[in-house]
Amino acid sequence: MAGLGEHITAMVRSHASGDDAAFYSVALQVAAREARSGHHLLAEDIKKAVDASRKTTPRSNVTKLAQPRGDLAELVEVIHPEVPLHDLVAPAELVSQIKQVIAEQRQRRTLLDHGFAPAHRLLLEGPPGTGKTMTASVLATELALPMFTVRLDSLLSKYMGETASKLRIVFDAVGERRGVYLFDEFDALGADRGGSDVGEARRILNSFLVFLEQASPESIVVAATNHRSILDRALFRRFDAVLSYNLPDVRQATAVIRARLGSMAMRLSLAKLGDSTQGLSHADLVKAAEAAAKSALMRGDTAVTRPDLIEALTARRQASVG
Repeated sequence: MAGLGEHITAMVRSHASGDDAAFYSVALQVAAREARSGHHLLAEDIKKAVDASRKTTPRSNVTKLAQPRGDLAELVEVIHPEVPLHDLVAPAELVSQIKQVIAEQRQRRTLLDHGFAPAHRLLLEGPPGTGKTMTASVLATELALPMFTVRLDSLLSKYMGETASKLRIVFDAVGERRGVYLFDEFDALGADRGGSDVGEARRILNSFLVFLEQASPESIVVAATNHRSILDRALFRRFDAVLSYNLPDVRQATAVIRARLGSMAMRLSLAKLGDSTQGLSHADLVKAAEAAAKSALMRGDTAVTRPDLIEALTARRQASVG
């Protein structure tokens, strides 16, 4: 069991690095330690102080300073999301996997001190619009970290011939700037190229795999793909976890619509919408809900009607098919 001195050292480290989540985690460990020692009033005071600080301190008050500079600024886009986990509509198993990643990252110092690395290399696979990018945003929000997005397709086309060196710059930042690094459109890099194509594309892929293997556990590397079937099989074992995404079922679709409409869905019946929502992604459902809401507002109503929603869902399905 870690002693008080180790806890204090961990708190100083997390404070110096601007890692609020880790700071609070260690503080709660100290509270638990004091409670076990019979110092219940002190333990309760520490817990109250943590709760009060979390409520008054913005999640990303320190990490917003982490703006990319130099060569890195040309390779990534940085945002500071505010997307809590409860906003993600997903199957319970998937939510459980995400919670596990968050928990391991919050306790990463304890794990590392005992020779274990927290989950920090994730592959997200599934159809477009099913929550992969949102998951990266959730991780960044819950851990109070900036989110750096790397568009691999544009990186490959813009820096052909020097892509591997550019990837090295990004992975160097993974170790130097704690954050969530999203490699979007990963299939642009990870496709199973096979056969005789062992030139530039294979060299870039091999470089990525080496960098991924050596990636610092201080950050989370997230690769997102819409096309699992075309990925090189060798890639999967390089990740700590593979999270699979699917189109929402009727219950999830209803939850997405109701969440987006908010008070405008107070009197709206969402029963038996299966035929209207079938084949639509989370993103499609959000767009349809927004279209229905705008139709209601523009005619002077503050509530969406079922016909509004059915019409918007039908239009969205037709657009998706087209």
